[in-house]
Amino acid sequence: MKITISVLKADVGSIGGHLKPSQALFEEIKNFVASHGKNKLIDYYISSTGDDVAILCTHTGGVGNREIHQLAWEAFLAGTEVAKKSGLYGAGQDLLKDAFSGNVRGLGPAVAEMEFEERPNEPFIFFAADKTDPGAYNLPFYLAFADPMYCSGLILSPKMSQGFRFRIIDVSYTEKNKIIDLNTPEDLYDLAVLLRDTEKYVIESIYSRSSGAQAVAISTQRLHNIAGKYTGKDDPVAIVRVQGEFPATGEILAPFSIGHYVAGFMRGSHIGPLMPCKLNTTISYFDGPPVVTGAAFSIKEGKLTEPVDVFAHPFWDTVRDEVSRKAMEIRKQGFCGPSMLPFSELEYGGVVEKLNQLEKRFRLVD
Repeated sequence: MKITISVLKADVGSIGGHLKPSQALFEEIKNFVASHGKNKLIDYYISSTGDDVAILCTHTGGVGNREIHQLAWEAFLAGTEVAKKSGLYGAGQDLLKDAFSGNVRGLGPAVAEMEFEERPNEPFIFFAADKTDPGAYNLPFYLAFADPMYCSGLILSPKMSQGFRFRIIDVSYTEKNKIIDLNTPEDLYDLAVLLRDTEKYVIESIYSRSSGAQAVAISTQRLHNIAGKYTGKDDPVAIVRVQGEFPATGEILAPFSIGHYVAGFMRGSHIGPLMPCKLNTTISYFDGPPVVTGAAFSIKEGKLTEPVDVFAHPFWDTVRDEVSRKAMEIRKQGFCGPSMLPFSELEYGGVVEKLNQLEKRFRLVD
């Protein structure tokens, strides 16, 4: 059976700053999807990560389906109204356009979708990150799909040993989608050259070379490219099919133990370690640290099982302790050097404006 998994996520209001959507806002979005999604959706799951609400749904409408995208857009609008009435911070923050135009891509919400022929056993993981950008997935998915040090299936599985095709998008190019396809293992070094620049080159999708089936879909929208100014970090989502011809669940999760440094944190303008957190985790220290949650499902004819929280195991408590230490260490460096993003990536314009003013005061001397 051919089904589509769609994830649409947005920040439309939060309690106490950028911490967590209110229960009333969350319930409004959930109830809207329940009442308006009849005859459109096979199943759905609503969750929050930090100050974002995500709608994960299954259907047969294909990628970019107008009805599904409009359902999510209107659900986020309904949540925005609750946020405004409650005085929540950033009401409607990620809804950057005034009207729905047939697809929410380019309107603000993060979107990841894939359509595929359902296997007899179809497990997948839904990842949601907050206080970071799409490049946060570059390293863990590179390691999970291309490095046998993390993914033993690359040398143990005949299908997986044929490698994967990575589709990379240049997110700094805004006129059209500028993409390149690279194959592993032969293009491994070229892939590394691109993925090291997480603010410019981002994994958009990954495909099995043995069958051509899609394994990964990642949201690659950059909010500052849409709005032309800072409105919030991009807070990317990802769908990852696992097992069989794809890496096992444990092989996908293993690289997240690194707690690698990513862009984001406070005002979207710093560097901090990505912390794997339990589902529905809030935001805290320095508007961070950047967090990622994971919900594993199995599906049959589009119907979802209950989610399994992949980062709830006691093992990840040790990882979180280490990530907390890394976060505090880099924050001790304050504004100086690599603890903040370069000027080209600063989300708030105050520093750039200040530099423009100071530039006029420089003088040349012999």
